[in-house]
Amino acid sequence: MQGLSPEDVRRAVETNDPLPGGTGFAGELDGTLVRDVLGRYPLFSEETDARTWSHDPTELDAPAPVPPGYGRTEDDDERLWTLPDPSPFEDEKTAVSAVRTAIEASLESVSAEGLAVAFSGGVDSAVVGSAFDRPLYVAGYAGSHDVDAARTAAELMEREIRVVEITHEDIECAVPEVARAIGRTNAMDVQIALPLYLTAERARADGHDRLAVGQGADELFGGYEKVARADHRVEAETVRGAVRETIRTLPEQLPRDVLTLRAAGVEPVAPLLDDRVVRAALRLPGTMLVSDGVRKSMFRNAAREFVPKEVATRDKKAVQYGSLVARELDRLARRAGYKRRMDDHVTKYVRSRLD
Repeated sequence: MQGLSPEDVRRAVETNDPLPGGTGFAGELDGTLVRDVLGRYPLFSEETDARTWSHDPTELDAPAPVPPGYGRTEDDDERLWTLPDPSPFEDEKTAVSAVRTAIEASLESVSAEGLAVAFSGGVDSAVVGSAFDRPLYVAGYAGSHDVDAARTAAELMEREIRVVEITHEDIECAVPEVARAIGRTNAMDVQIALPLYLTAERARADGHDRLAVGQGADELFGGYEKVARADHRVEAETVRGAVRETIRTLPEQLPRDVLTLRAAGVEPVAPLLDDRVVRAALRLPGTMLVSDGVRKSMFRNAAREFVPKEVATRDKKAVQYGSLVARELDRLARRAGYKRRMDDHVTKYVRSRLD
């Protein structure tokens, strides 16, 4: 069992508690494969044999993921937990106190032994990085938004930053490694995973075996434009409903990130996905998630306890764009003969590298 002890998971089953503490779990419990409600740890079985399973899909012939919040036996998948839907906070003072307390408790529970921090300069990774006197790493092409943002944020926080300057050679070498590790070849997943992989690879080379990341804050606290607008990209008609939709995408995203980091030789640490933070985030009404057009409004408010105001309020590009990996992977694909007029030309390039 990864993430929690079997005793804690058994208690969560018996009490029907979807958020029993920690940052998720997955593994075998009394002959049943179980995975937490947010799918924070990957778990797969053979498609035709639930008795054969692994946390790593590359170890199976036909890996089938265990759904989040489910138990899988030889006979069937059974839902064990559902995402809570608690009553929202009624006043902002109570809400910001609850969010700050949850974040602080989560950060304090993380051991600094062997730890490095993936630091993009955005508020999420800055909050995580603020808790540890450990090396901060950012990966990106020279002159990229993420490298510049990480440098300025580190300066404001009076910290040093280690820059992993990405080259085309780095991408060419890493593409097949990443695609195999995550079991995906689509352009978006590979673009997101590449800078994470290269950051972790450098941290591992420097002697660190754990990497703290800021994953989860955008989904939990309303960090996406589609959520702020509750537009056609989401089914919900309210901000709070749209946030719950994005939270439900975590089980698809997080295994990619975990498998990427493990392939690079480090274990992920995600304090902002701690159950205490999740519980507090689920109680935020739409007006505290997006306020006057500001996304992650309550999280930014709470973050001022940990980082300078200039860092807490800054916007950040998605990692694949902020690092320029998406742009440069597109160039590599076209250089290899996969032109933009082709459908999904970058994905075709990634698949060619596996061949």
